Amino acid sequence: MRDSGRIAGLDPGGAEFGPDGRYYLTARRQRTILAMPAALDAEGDDLLPEAIVPFTPRLVTDRELSPLDLKLAPDGNIVEASEWPLGAADAVPSVREYDPITGQLVRVFAPEPSVGFRRPRGLRFGPGGRLYCVGEDHVVAFDFRTGSFIGPVVHLARLNGQSLVLWPR
Repeated sequence: MRDSGRIAGLDPGGAEFGPDGRYYLTARRQRTILAMPAALDAEGDDLLPEAIVPFTPRLVTDRELSPLDLKLAPDGNIVEASEWPLGAADAVPSVREYDPITGQLVRVFAPEPSVGFRRPRGLRFGPGGRLYCVGEDHVVAFDFRTGSFIGPVVHLARLNGQSLVLWPR
């Protein structure tokens, strides 16, 4: 595992590895995108000028959406990690799927409460039609085709991931 250490004011959002091997992540407060070395051994460079990423109107009207990470599903729908109300001790974690044209909620993926999954953040689609979500202490998996909860696939105390990368074996 790698750790960049503290980066003042980072406030990261979603992230992806780019074709050049760098790690691209949103810097929400600076309203830009950073490009960091894959080894996370140096602060990133602004890919775009600071404050250039505009705030756009909402496509989705869903009072239980607190957008944390967004992915496009294989079928073209929008998938969002969410906890509602954001940051509350009793927040309900979910992954919510929306139609990209109408913004209508298609379905909600919810982990079993007994797992204790909290603070969902990073999302990733993996092999076999699985959808993975990283949160506090866990990575959980769903069967994207059926919407069913598969269960926790990683349990690591003090895990507080913002993104998730799957490596082939």
